[in-house]
Amino acid sequence: MQVKLSTGKMIPIEMYKVRVVQKANLVPASQRLTAIENAGYNTFLLRTRDVFLDMLTDSGTNAMSDNQLASMMVSDDAYAGGESYYKLLDAVREILGFEFCMPAHQGRAAEHLLAKVFVKPGDQVLMNYHFTTTKAHFELLGGTVHEIYRDGALETTSTNLFKGNIDLSKLEKLIAQHGPKKISFVRMECTTNLIGGQPFSMENLRQVSQLARKNNIPVVIDTSLVSENAYFIKRREKGYADKSILEIVKEMMSYADVTYMSGRKSTCVRGGLLATNDRKIFDRLREWLPVYEGFLTYGGMSSKEVEAMAVGLREMCDIEVASSSADLIEYFVAKMLEAGLPAVTPAGGLGAHVDAMKFLPHVPQSQYTAGSMSAAIYIVSGARPMERGTVSMDRDKNGNDVLSDVELARLAVPRRVYTMAHMDYVVDRLKWLYAHRDLVGGLKFIEEPPVLRFFFGRLAALNDWGTKLTAAFRKDFGDEY
Repeated sequence: MQVKLSTGKMIPIEMYKVRVVQKANLVPASQRLTAIENAGYNTFLLRTRDVFLDMLTDSGTNAMSDNQLASMMVSDDAYAGGESYYKLLDAVREILGFEFCMPAHQGRAAEHLLAKVFVKPGDQVLMNYHFTTTKAHFELLGGTVHEIYRDGALETTSTNLFKGNIDLSKLEKLIAQHGPKKISFVRMECTTNLIGGQPFSMENLRQVSQLARKNNIPVVIDTSLVSENAYFIKRREKGYADKSILEIVKEMMSYADVTYMSGRKSTCVRGGLLATNDRKIFDRLREWLPVYEGFLTYGGMSSKEVEAMAVGLREMCDIEVASSSADLIEYFVAKMLEAGLPAVTPAGGLGAHVDAMKFLPHVPQSQYTAGSMSAAIYIVSGARPMERGTVSMDRDKNGNDVLSDVELARLAVPRRVYTMAHMDYVVDRLKWLYAHRDLVGGLKFIEEPPVLRFFFGRLAALNDWGTKLTAAFRKDFGDEY
């Protein structure tokens, strides 16, 4: 939540009290170099003992509330018919407005079920922007993914408040070109992950839904970051300033035929769900649930997490929770801009993003610019970012790299975990890195899985630039920090 200081400056204020803490560990720079080399310059493969600020993701790393933890103590562990499921169902009906829901162990499990039911070879899947696992599931079953964002959505320096919007004219053309029967669905992702956590507007969602329903095409919303998208609508879209987060979420869901979420984000729980008001769709999805996840009333989740998700759905509609990471990210981005760093604007949900191609213009995409950027950030700060660029793309059928639209180093900001001091520290280290950016070079793959290579792929630094960067850092700061 933002408050105004006596100077007139707005700052994010933590609307929570810290009652349980986890010790952080800042290892020396020389040890960080060894760690990233052992990890193949892939921050996914770092051990947490070597990480100071874990900014890899906000998925499953958010702080749970006291009420969520308390609810886990009264969960019903029954295999079938557990009461914890019915508490979740009540919360889905109350908050999202859907009559039917099924839990799944996480968001990509829900995507798998959607792909199994909706996507056939030759089908087209239309969306504002893809996510890595989403695209993989749909393409593995023979679908073709179309990203139909508006012009300017990929500009990293922008005043466009809703870069997650779908281009309606492009949507109409694709429907006319392929025919409604060949389109699996239109998918809208709340705060599009891969282009900087950018939201879509309510007006755009409404228009997309009207056009899709006119053509009998289902609308699917990925609600993993629904409370943040609702918060951005409240702050940025005319007519919503006086609406509650709950009212905005309910209106958003009224334009969807199906919704799914990774509960690891907005609800701060390790799990996921699918929900709909269409009994036929629900039945088709439910058929596959026991095959891949579990029985309907637990869906591959612990009953404790099911209980906590019911609480989390309600809590995510509190303005203090919905704004907690978004406001801190805005502060983080503002500090980057003050330091002259090329951050993605406007600030979005999920995390702060560095434009690696502007930060490291001498490192070509063929040498994995964002991968180099992410590894360099870790070396100089101990903060673990995530590469969101060409490493996160898979090769084409001919074995060639598919260059990403943007090369971003993402510094995720989990909800209610870090403070402004942590943001200030990272910005200071980024400022030093920017002054020494010529020391950073490219990467090459030495181990490369064929699908979703960013998870387990291993790379090496060209010309041993990691050693040179670490030596320069130690000269200025010593080895301790």
